[in-house]
Amino acid sequence: MRIAVPKEIKNHEYRVGLTPASVHELVVQGHEVWVQTGAGAAIGLGDEVYIAAGAQIAPDAAEVYARGDMVIKVKEPQAGEIALLRPGQLLYAYLHLAPDAAQTIALLASGAVCIAYETVTGAAGGLPLLAPMSEVAGRMAVQAGATHLEKSKGGLGVLLGGVPGVAPARVVILGAGVVGTNALQMAVGLGAQVTVLDRNVDRLRQLDLVFGNRISTLFSTAHSVEDAVLVADLVIGGVLIPGASAPKLVSRSMVARMKPGAVVVDVAIDQGGCFETSRATTHADPTYLVDGVVHYCVANMPGAVPRTSTFALNNATIGHALALARLGWRDALRTDPHLRAGLNVALGQVTYAAVAAQHGLPFVSAEQLVG
Repeated sequence: MRIAVPKEIKNHEYRVGLTPASVHELVVQGHEVWVQTGAGAAIGLGDEVYIAAGAQIAPDAAEVYARGDMVIKVKEPQAGEIALLRPGQLLYAYLHLAPDAAQTIALLASGAVCIAYETVTGAAGGLPLLAPMSEVAGRMAVQAGATHLEKSKGGLGVLLGGVPGVAPARVVILGAGVVGTNALQMAVGLGAQVTVLDRNVDRLRQLDLVFGNRISTLFSTAHSVEDAVLVADLVIGGVLIPGASAPKLVSRSMVARMKPGAVVVDVAIDQGGCFETSRATTHADPTYLVDGVVHYCVANMPGAVPRTSTFALNNATIGHALALARLGWRDALRTDPHLRAGLNVALGQVTYAAVAAQHGLPFVSAEQLVG
């Protein structure tokens, strides 16, 4: 199979779909890999490194898309990239279609076969292709929150861990999944006063066993969320419903009653956000104010640490990439139900139920499509 790796063009996005090591894995199995010139240059992976790994270099996006039977990238394709897709071409990337009707409609019109990293499931449960970026984003959320609590950034002027004689900041984490757990580890490590909320009591019990009285755990209800948010200095939203829009746990009226200068970091923004006041921002302009509350809603947070993120992502994605290249998408999906769960759009049809329901579109199951 011919595999194409384009250069990412989303705002301040420097990750790359394949590392040279991943290219080598594909090449030694007999596949042809085309990498757009400069795709990895920003993270120290120059064209010469890819050539040494066995890749061929394409001079521009048009050629790299034209060369590939499968396109491997990181972020969802932008409008100009979707225009380069062709019917039957395989796209393997993050898509986050539920909150993005325009992208969904455009991908349907392209006729491409689109596998979303974020809905591929794992044999042991969870979402293994989403997990590494959730780990990065969870840890970054605390860094971003701590930075924007500084007065010069519009925040309260509070040091996350406090100092002797002065109380630390109050951090509230909504969701105890991968994002929440990694945020929790960072916030506790920095000495913050941390409360985590979730509806899974078993998960809260696990965290309590690990962290003991260094944290507080609360069962998530509308009442407990409101009580926690109104006294918080920093709120991190890390809730996830796979493939669907995030629930709005924090209403506009709650935000209006938060402390002026408090910070919210909405890691769920890729799926629409879990704060009613959230809207996607970029690394170039990451924050805005609503009722005096600083909102950090960058839709590609791991893109700020692209070298770490690229290698972490490839560790998770290369196995399925090899299977897709070896078997073709129909046979690969037919034989692997976990990879099949990643099929969101194919040949002009929506194949993921939550996406179809969100946009009111007809749904055809992946099982029906692959036979």
